[in-house]
Amino acid sequence: YMKRKSKNQSKNKTLNFLRYLGPGLLVTVGFIDPGNWASNIAAGSGFGYELLWMVTLSTIMLIILQHNAAHLGIVTGKCIAESTTENIPKKYSLPILSTAILASIATAMAEILGAGIGLQLLFNIPIIVGSIITTIVITIVNLTNTYRNIEKAIIVFVSIIGLSFLFELFLADVTWPEAIKAAVTVSIPHGSMLIIMSVLGAVVMPHNLFLHSETIQSQRIPEMGEQTIKRRLDYEFTDTIFSMGIGWAINSSMIILAAEFFKKGIKVTELGQAKEMLVPLLGRNASLVFAIALLFSGISSSITAAMAGGSIFSGVFGKEYNIKSSVTRLGIVITAGAGLLVIFFVGDPFKGLVISQMLLSVQLPITIFLQIYLTSSKKIMGKYRNSKVMSISLWTIGAIVSGLNIMLLISAFN
Repeated sequence: YMKRKSKNQSKNKTLNFLRYLGPGLLVTVGFIDPGNWASNIAAGSGFGYELLWMVTLSTIMLIILQHNAAHLGIVTGKCIAESTTENIPKKYSLPILSTAILASIATAMAEILGAGIGLQLLFNIPIIVGSIITTIVITIVNLTNTYRNIEKAIIVFVSIIGLSFLFELFLADVTWPEAIKAAVTVSIPHGSMLIIMSVLGAVVMPHNLFLHSETIQSQRIPEMGEQTIKRRLDYEFTDTIFSMGIGWAINSSMIILAAEFFKKGIKVTELGQAKEMLVPLLGRNASLVFAIALLFSGISSSITAAMAGGSIFSGVFGKEYNIKSSVTRLGIVITAGAGLLVIFFVGDPFKGLVISQMLLSVQLPITIFLQIYLTSSKKIMGKYRNSKVMSISLWTIGAIVSGLNIMLLISAFN
């Protein structure tokens, strides 16, 4: 009887985990976006395995930050943007949220640009024209709320490409002792700070922190009672670790495979070159699959970037994300439209992708310290406010990210 009971409890836990799995995976789609591809390829082709440690460190920080952002949504029933407007004076909250909207625009720019490059590789369409088409498509999808109908198909396809990168690790000539050592050893080669910060911004994306809290908040958990809150708090961390772990593996595999360019002395100057990474697995079809994956990942992640922009913009006015609301719709249009506008001024698409991710890392300390304030407040979180361990972890992350930004600034002047 006891064995049967234990078995049933284990089965129930697994079913509950699968039922609550979702918000973390939505964020993980951002791990396989054009901005990540460019940053990882630049890291691997420029410095071999040496910058793998940044993926490990970024993922650890991301797990803690996403977990913390999700807790805010679960406990308060409000996203980060709404909580900011409600609990911080407008003279401070407005500039803070404005930088978050700019981060969403930078993200949207990278994702739209990536989809534009995908269309160019597939149909030889000029990147600008492809970017315009992508912007129109993602705006319509968001405003008509049809994203939910295609979300699963896109996630499945992009996940297959991510798994392809993982599988290729067994086909590539990887020097595993060096790769493993590099994954846990801090190394800052000369001229690498821009790429380091780009990898950081590509993994720990500010708009994803806002989006995660919004996704959780939309489920209206506090209205379901104390027991539901506790249950969600239990399973949320598992969801986050599982989802972010997948992201870490895929990001690391991209850098490891891109290191083959470094070994051969090949300088990567455009995203299309990266199709060579899939040749051992897909042969002559590598170019086609790579282009389709780039297009799909660009569309998928630009949709979520616009959603995040709409959520933050709504939060400025103290409102939740609601696609029927004119405020939310305006936020989506501004994010996607401004992202497209920036592309007209990007001379080098590959470099533009890398720099866009670096800019995210510059905004990141603002979001981190904002999150610390909100989730440490007894007034906002009640008995669920940050523990001492969580507070120390968050402050440490804020200090590390701020320090890296200072090092980037110093390297720029040198």
